[in-house]
Amino acid sequence: MRAFRNGGGNCSSASMEDRRLWKHVHDNVHGNIYLDYLSLKFIDTEQFQRLRDLKQLGLSHMVYPGAVHSRFEHSVGVYWLAGNAIEKLKANQGSELDIDRSDIQTVKLAGLLHDVGHGPFSHLFEREFLPTVLNGSKWSHEDMSLKMIDYMVDEHNIDIDAGCLKKVKEMIIASSDNAPVKTSKEKLFLYDIVANGRNGIDVDKFDYIVRDSRACGLGCNFQFERLLDTMQVIDNEICYRAKEYLTVHKLFYTRADLHRTVYTHAKVKAIELMFVDALLKADNYLHISSFIHDPSQYWKLDDSILKTIETAEADELKESRDLIRRIRRRDLYQFCNEFTVPKDKLDHFKYVNTQDIICSQKSGDITLREEDIAVSNVKIDLTRGTNNPLESINFFKDYDSKEKFPISKDQISHLLPACNQDLIVRVYSKKPELVEVVSDAFENFQVKSYGMKAQVHGTPERKRRRMSL
Repeated sequence: MRAFRNGGGNCSSASMEDRRLWKHVHDNVHGNIYLDYLSLKFIDTEQFQRLRDLKQLGLSHMVYPGAVHSRFEHSVGVYWLAGNAIEKLKANQGSELDIDRSDIQTVKLAGLLHDVGHGPFSHLFEREFLPTVLNGSKWSHEDMSLKMIDYMVDEHNIDIDAGCLKKVKEMIIASSDNAPVKTSKEKLFLYDIVANGRNGIDVDKFDYIVRDSRACGLGCNFQFERLLDTMQVIDNEICYRAKEYLTVHKLFYTRADLHRTVYTHAKVKAIELMFVDALLKADNYLHISSFIHDPSQYWKLDDSILKTIETAEADELKESRDLIRRIRRRDLYQFCNEFTVPKDKLDHFKYVNTQDIICSQKSGDITLREEDIAVSNVKIDLTRGTNNPLESINFFKDYDSKEKFPISKDQISHLLPACNQDLIVRVYSKKPELVEVVSDAFENFQVKSYGMKAQVHGTPERKRRRMSL
């Protein structure tokens, strides 16, 4: 039986003065974090502790050695920032907004549990592996988070109010396509804090942008504290002071820069492509994809899959094992080249696949096959595709103002970008001796598609002429 109550269940949060009674941990980003009683009921479960075994940035640590932080610390960080955000709103507008203890606890739990259904190896599992092995799968970690929360409540008899639990789950998917329609009578601004479906400004991004930048040894001059300190609710929506327009822009720009510099780094993608191939070859034996339907099985799935394959002796895993050993020995798929899709082609761009490259090969001694090539189509945007997310944000003049309004970027600066999205096509040779052939075919594809070579420069001769030993 699920251990929640329809009315009087546990969903109240202790006041600021009671923090001395809470358990506290020291975080390398936010300092001391205080964990309330109900949150600890979820944290002290094997399902939540699983997040310690999921690296936040997946395989990026093989390029950025410091990027070994986990989804556990990120989730605790989002819990803390979610609490800070709603406490600040309560302090500034509490009587006006009718924020109560239940609201505070609900927002904090949403922050804590938003990634509890996340798959191994960052987003590689659901965006690369599952759609291939399950033919276009639309499975999402947000939906699994909802199933996992229900499972945790049942499995551990967690005493939580049914209404609170429902709101926690709705807040987690507030930015997804499956977000429930809310009425204007509800406190809609609460749904802007953890996963903001209106404009993308949320404490999830606040935490991972700062945490990921620090772990990778990169500078980060985005200051989320300024947004937390200056936000204000107007007409049931969290709005920001007009003078913080550039701070908001820096949030989206820094996120895009992390995507380009870290998350989609050419070498990181090469490693990811290899590991996806290893997972695909291992699935028939390990049945990895079968774990995604039942939370009682899914929580057992984490980054240890890599070590399981690497150390297994089964003949059925030999191809997968060989690929992982190639990764370990830095015998990676060879990056041949890339080009950025011209701006005037973005709207009608069709993702490039291996057949496109093979069909562009001119006659020669070697005929390329699909298993010789890997193609990566990388999309980097400011969270809204070709649209500017700042156009969805409302600002206010000063704290006495109750009027909200949008701001055009041209009112702020003419240096801000005119385009909000990059599409980058990268091609890799799975065998070092085929780099020259693959590179030539890729160049032919560009000329055929755009009437010119869109890449910045040719593939280096050193790499083109490399032959196997």
